Amino acid sequence: MFDKLFGKSKKKPDLPEPAIQFGRYSDNNKTTVKVNRWTDADNLFKEKKHPEALDAFFDYLTDDSAGNVIYQRNGNEGQFEIFQGSKIVRGRFTGDQLSAEVTLARMPQPSVPVMRRLLELNFSLYYSRYALDGDRLCMRFDTPVVAGNPNKLYYGLKELATKADKQDDLLVQDFTILEKHDIEHIHEISAAEKEIKYQYMQKWIAESLELVGTLDADKFHGGIAYLLLTLAFQIDYLLVPEGKLMHDLEKIVELYFRKEDKPVPEKNRDLVEAYRKLQAKTREEVFHDLYRSRHTFSIVAPQAYKTIADMISAANQNLIWYKENNYPAIATKISEYGFAYCQYSYSLPRPVSALFELFMRVNYSDYFEALGFPRKFYNKADGRFDVDAIYQRIQEITEAWKSKFPSLVFRNENLRFDNLMEFNHSFTNEIEFLNLENK
Repeated sequence: MFDKLFGKSKKKPDLPEPAIQFGRYSDNNKTTVKVNRWTDADNLFKEKKHPEALDAFFDYLTDDSAGNVIYQRNGNEGQFEIFQGSKIVRGRFTGDQLSAEVTLARMPQPSVPVMRRLLELNFSLYYSRYALDGDRLCMRFDTPVVAGNPNKLYYGLKELATKADKQDDLLVQDFTILEKHDIEHIHEISAAEKEIKYQYMQKWIAESLELVGTLDADKFHGGIAYLLLTLAFQIDYLLVPEGKLMHDLEKIVELYFRKEDKPVPEKNRDLVEAYRKLQAKTREEVFHDLYRSRHTFSIVAPQAYKTIADMISAANQNLIWYKENNYPAIATKISEYGFAYCQYSYSLPRPVSALFELFMRVNYSDYFEALGFPRKFYNKADGRFDVDAIYQRIQEITEAWKSKFPSLVFRNENLRFDNLMEFNHSFTNEIEFLNLENK
């Protein structure tokens, strides 16, 4: 009994799992060695050892497991490639200047509407700029090497990479004159995987809208908002959409959090309408935005762990009424909301992201099984949990990150397995109290 409680049950053999990504990329995942390379880059730059500072900086950016950065240097000169979703940032440096460029699309013929859009977008940029090179629409960033400290390079290249990754798909879809360009590095996923993702997206939307339809729109406006927002975070995490589909999900979330005086029931009606439009997307439209890619920068920023803990705590406080008044489906989703909001909105530390994946594999076990994942942590049909497998996975995560977070402890003894609602509530409570202090 004690072995099970503290994660020391007999370890089950590891089974190969599909190489499928979940969730938006987080660059808040650096090992202690990688974090030290940032310090090296900063110190070397201050010592005016600029080539060595660049070595350390690009080593810091490199996620060895993702192959997201290619870097070469010969003396004072070198070149690099940075992968970010559907785009590659290509750059070079000499002893005097560092420059980087990314191709957005081809424009075979001049277009005033396109150029007007780019001119408007330029006002939102701090480090980079839009450019036209022949028939190529580009974004560029450059700096004198002597002024290229690690902070400037990081935020300049991040702006270049993340803005280009977002705008290329939107521009091509909004302006038919534009053509996709420089996308050969994108990894297509199988038609079977795309079909599973499409079918489950339709299923989740239909189930959520059906549940919302059974609730009084005014009396339950808070619970309905939780259901609809959690659905957006769920689809975003589990499908990992790119392009227009990702943009549509972001717009759904913005409908609710937009600063305006609309009452919540009216916002909920807007969300329902937006989901109906999402339901109406054809297979081809959804399939187009499902592909595998490498990333270097997170599109959201890290937060102090107290911010994450407070969000989870607030959601768990709000589920109590639904739990006590016999609305388990809503209570279950509210506990998911607190954790999922953080995964969607913040760049989470890697162990927390790994625990979120476990949480989602419990809640959506049928989806993961359909994708070919052999470990089934929860059986939706009979409501049974594989307690040993859950404990084992928690232990794998905490042990893998002990060197960076020596005080990281997940208290297995506090987990409840009575039903999915109790599991979610108890699991997220433990996430709230994790100690993520760095070594």
